[in-house]
Amino acid sequence: MEIMARAGGKSINLRDKLDGNELDLSLSDLNEVPVKELAALPKATVLDLSCNNLTSLPAEFCALTHLVRLDLSKNQLLQLPSDFGRLINLQHLDLLNNRLSVLPVSFSQLKSLKWLDLKDNPLDPALAKIAGDCLDEKQCKQCATAVLQHMRAIQSEQDRERQRRLLVERELEKKREAEQRVRDAQERELRRREKAEEKERRRREYDALRAAKQELEKKAENGKSQARKPSSPTTASPACRRSWFGLLLRLFGIVMVCTLGMFAVCAVTDLKNQPLCTSINNLYEDMVTRLRAHKILSGVLQHNSQQ
Repeated sequence: MEIMARAGGKSINLRDKLDGNELDLSLSDLNEVPVKELAALPKATVLDLSCNNLTSLPAEFCALTHLVRLDLSKNQLLQLPSDFGRLINLQHLDLLNNRLSVLPVSFSQLKSLKWLDLKDNPLDPALAKIAGDCLDEKQCKQCATAVLQHMRAIQSEQDRERQRRLLVERELEKKREAEQRVRDAQERELRRREKAEEKERRRREYDALRAAKQELEKKAENGKSQARKPSSPTTASPACRRSWFGLLLRLFGIVMVCTLGMFAVCAVTDLKNQPLCTSINNLYEDMVTRLRAHKILSGVLQHNSQQ
């Protein structure tokens, strides 16, 4: 079965490039890596992609975990995929003469890496110093060891920083949760007080309505009691009757005293010849005459009754 790939506007059969476990795609004028076709050749553990026009590797390239030896020298790679460390079986990596300045942190996961060449790349000064010159086999092995140690240190630092940020975020989250609990408690207390105040207000309204109702009932009862009482003077209380009787006696006594005084004044003083006193004296004599006649009549009647 043929496995075709596009290279420089032409189609090439990858099986024609496969020799045992080595797949040579160098000098193929590739602008991109045929990842899908490479994944169909798991036997190709050695892959040569040198001397092409590659500026980047797709993220799917990191799924080619069967690779043991990889040559990417003399391309124009600006960076490696962030998941490049997934190539855990990789032992030999040639990145000579590219445009790399840094390596992804996941590079520290290449535990099987024994050989590395980073010459002729615009590396970060710190990374370039650690990588060394890579002028021979020994230096390239030392480069692999030193770079892995460096990237692991960076990975550890990033892990610590990530852990520190995580702790800070957890503390902030705990603080926010505590503040939220305080706010919730305050809101519950506020609602409780509002309910208590509303209940007290309704209770006062109820008491006021009840008191008003009782007052109306009391007034209605008093009105019924007053309606049942007769308005005749005979229904006056004994104390009231005694009060009016005493007042009448006093008035009658005063009138009698005044009358007797007038009779006495008109009978014994020089005023008896005055017209008023004359009238009073005549009235007095008339009354005396009437009383005498009444006595005589009473005597006669009594005598007749005895006979």
